[in-house]
Amino acid sequence: MAENVTTTSAETGSKSRRRWTIRFRRKPESTVDWKRLFFLLLGVSLFFAVFFSPAWPDAIDPMGEAFELSSQGKAALGLFLLAAVWWVFEVVPIGVTSITIAVTQALFLIRPDVMLVGGDAPVGGAELAFKEFMHPSVWFIFGSIVIGMVFTKTGLTKRLAYKMLVLVGEKTSRIYLGCFVMTAVLTHVMAHTAVAATIFPLLVAIYRLYEEGDEPTNFGKGLFMGMAFVAGAGSIVTLLGAARGAVALGFYKEITGRDVSFFGLTWYMFPIGWVMVFVLWAFFMVYYKPERASIPGLRERAKDLYTRLGPITAKEIQAAVIVLGAVSVMSLRSFIPALKSVDKSGVILLATVLFFVLKILDIGDLENVPWNIILLFGGAMSLGYCLVLTGAADWLAINTVSMLKTAPALVFILGMTFFVMIMTNLIMNVAAIAICLPVALKVAPYLGVGGEVILFSALVVAGMPFLLLVGAAPNAIAYESKQFTSGEFFKAGIPASLLLMVVVAIFVIFIWPVMGMEVLIPTQ
Repeated sequence: MAENVTTTSAETGSKSRRRWTIRFRRKPESTVDWKRLFFLLLGVSLFFAVFFSPAWPDAIDPMGEAFELSSQGKAALGLFLLAAVWWVFEVVPIGVTSITIAVTQALFLIRPDVMLVGGDAPVGGAELAFKEFMHPSVWFIFGSIVIGMVFTKTGLTKRLAYKMLVLVGEKTSRIYLGCFVMTAVLTHVMAHTAVAATIFPLLVAIYRLYEEGDEPTNFGKGLFMGMAFVAGAGSIVTLLGAARGAVALGFYKEITGRDVSFFGLTWYMFPIGWVMVFVLWAFFMVYYKPERASIPGLRERAKDLYTRLGPITAKEIQAAVIVLGAVSVMSLRSFIPALKSVDKSGVILLATVLFFVLKILDIGDLENVPWNIILLFGGAMSLGYCLVLTGAADWLAINTVSMLKTAPALVFILGMTFFVMIMTNLIMNVAAIAICLPVALKVAPYLGVGGEVILFSALVVAGMPFLLLVGAAPNAIAYESKQFTSGEFFKAGIPASLLLMVVVAIFVIFIWPVMGMEVLIPTQ
């Protein structure tokens, strides 16, 4: 690449001036992104290293039964390593990594064939790997995102955002707190995925008043990432925040014969959930301290913008009625037996259809759906089922329990809690509960550990996957803000996860026993 430099020289005794050009030859810039190439190849290398490695030792459960890790299970672990590296370092778009998960399962015959209920022939593993991209949970995430789009398009988001800013004032610390508290409260009565999708456009509106451009800021990182973290913290308080609670209580009753009521769960989860909300607020005030302590004139500006919106429109009313109706039906499923058979994905997709029937949304809005996020969760579902159906997840869980079977009671509790926390970042939290909880509950009595403390500790951390975007839908929804990378999310998640473990330990040792929980029992 050449650069022209013009200089001027005056000759003695002459009025003329001479100009000449000096050309400097620059070294061509490298077009290879070596960092990206390194992590891309690292993921592939880890997969093949595990795939072609010799057979791994069997896992021996505390009862002495051996669990073999099949070649397919070993390949599933290698696939997870590939996906984790690619997701964290974003060597390709996160949705493309998800497609790679399904493609790899199909090409390397990783997924076993499965006989479906009522079927007369097994379904191929490759077919299942792709089918799970259309899993009802993926459609639920799609419907939740559509609700967020409706709130934005109709103007309901701006109404809520401006009204909240009038209440919380101009200090960025109070804006953080106001947004986090509102998120946590909503997750007590509706699924945290739907809450995140609803809150997300509200945060976008608030952020626009802080920073006009799209450049990432500390305030933006803390606002959106904090929303995702707090959505998890709030969702553990009731059975309405996520499906994982009902699944865990079902396993607990089946194994121990004891039932935990709706309000019995809330009794133990409310204090730890809200402690985590305020701990996370303090964490983000330090880790992503806003560049500005306050936004002068924000309250008056919010009042003015709210006034300019004018009276509420018919479209806003229609959208609010549809959303409240859908949320009510999904919430009442926990109380009315007749509604238990109604699928929540069907309910939220019916709301989506109504948005288009009433012309609240149009074809342009459908084309604006962030399909990268939808694909992300399709891949997460596919990988999670792959780990479960190949036996890789069971093998990991049994090995962990076996390592802890002679540990002191407190070490066993916290060790199992830590394992569930890691697993819920890797696979669906419902699957993590289903894999880990039954094994831990069977071993706990022999170590003098009460079943309730295992149940509630597992539920706490299963609700707060702070490391990977695939750990929970709110994580991926927050990522759509483009305020942070998946690597930044992972880095912030490490100290946040350590804080979570500290809070759990404090509750296990000091607070839950005072509240009436049997943490230690006579050994069997």
